[in-house]
Amino acid sequence: MRFEINNEIIPGTKLRKSDVGGVTGLEFLEKVFFISQGVMLTQIREISGIDGSTLQNWTKRGWVANSRSKKYDIDQVAHILIINMLRNCMRLDQIAYLIQYINGDVADTSDDIIRDAYLYDYICRILSRLVEDDGYELTHFKDVIMEVIADYQEVVPGTRQRLANALEVIVVTYYAALLKKHSDNLMEALQAER
Repeated sequence: MRFEINNEIIPGTKLRKSDVGGVTGLEFLEKVFFISQGVMLTQIREISGIDGSTLQNWTKRGWVANSRSKKYDIDQVAHILIINMLRNCMRLDQIAYLIQYINGDVADTSDDIIRDAYLYDYICRILSRLVEDDGYELTHFKDVIMEVIADYQEVVPGTRQRLANALEVIVVTYYAALLKKHSDNLMEALQAER
């Protein structure tokens, strides 16, 4: 199956890639954190479009770690962007399970197999590679994932495959979200014809 949908938005945000020099992933996060070590809720809202009550709900449910001194660090922001990029096509409890599958307890970084900022970077690098390869063949996803995570250093044996499995779900879900958005736009155009 071939997808011909182009996405100019940085995954999990409402920002256009062209507005930040075409960067995504870790490079984008480093731009956000260039001046300070933390961002406030208002900045997250500006970047992602997530309202404060939604983020508070995610925190209350244990899906996002609490801010420290009302600021979120680079890994917390990456974590939030990952949830945000998936939530249009995956239930929040499934997203929470997927993230737990990768990194265990959201508040305990000692059980993580990868920092959230690096996970977000891998996601964005995979998505970019798929676009560069001129289309999104589902059979091609696994190969691209394994190529992109080739530099991943396993924390314990088996974590590379665990990471690859989760990334496959994330990438396919993200494209499902893009297809849903495309479908919604087509429907709006039909309704505008009335």
